[in-house]
This record gives sequence, C-alpha cells and structure tokens, in this order.
Amino acid sequence: MALNIVLIEPEIPNNTGNIGRLALASGCTLHLVKPFGFEIDDTRLKRAGLDYWQHLKVITYEDRDAFFKMHQNKNMVFLSSHGTKAHWDIKFENDQFLVFGKESTGLPKSIIETERERLFKIPLYSEHVRSLNLANAVGIVVYEGLRQLN
Repeated sequence: MALNIVLIEPEIPNNTGNIGRLALASGCTLHLVKPFGFEIDDTRLKRAGLDYWQHLKVITYEDRDAFFKMHQNKNMVFLSSHGTKAHWDIKFENDQFLVFGKESTGLPKSIIETERERLFKIPLYSEHVRSLNLANAVGIVVYEGLRQLN
C-alpha cells in the first residue's frame, strides 16, 4: 500500500521538510516539481526533515510538463481550496498521486480548470480561514487515504 505525494513548485523549505518526514512515516513517495522556492540542500529543509531525508524516496522533476508526461496514465487527484468535493470523497487506491500546489497560490489555474472532476478540497469551517498550511493539508489527506486503504 503506497501513495504518492506531489508538490508542484513548493516554496517553503520547512513545509517540504515536514512533508518529507510525513512521506517516510506513511510509506509514501515524494515527488517535487521545480522550480522550488529554495535549494534542495537548504538547512531549513534538512532541519525539518531531520536525519530522515536520506531514507526518503524522493523524485524531482524539472517542470510540470516533465512530471505530467512521465505520469500521464497514472491515477491522480488534485487538492485545492477551489475544489467542490471533500477529500474524504476521494476513492483512494494504491499508487495514487495526490497533487498539491505551492503555498502562495495553490495549483495553477490551468490545472484547476482542466481537472474539475478530480479536484478535491479539505473543508474549512470558518470564513476567516482561506486555506490550511500545506504540510498540514498533506497530512490530513494522506492519513485519510491510509485509513480508507486499511
């Protein structure tokens, strides 16, 4: 049982480090799509990932086109505050790709527009919150997937 966590153009090294730790703890593969808002050897990334980073299965891609070309026939779902369906409505499957956007703007509009049927959100219960921290959002979705798969 495994899921794939995909971060499109992550900007904050601490979030990516925490998501890396989560990926390792949950048995997921982490896919990082450039450009990044940091260097992959950033000390903040390493601090958040601690000494786990070398054990993590992480794959990097030069850009979105490279990622989507390599995985064009894979089962993907996309997470965005613009989704209309809740994340617990995802039909999780082994080897599924969970695709998240960057911290400042989320998924690109082109993906939101073309992937409406596979676009999900984490429900928010306050009008004063626009979105959740990326690392928290990934954790919520990954562990819902593991719950369903188990």
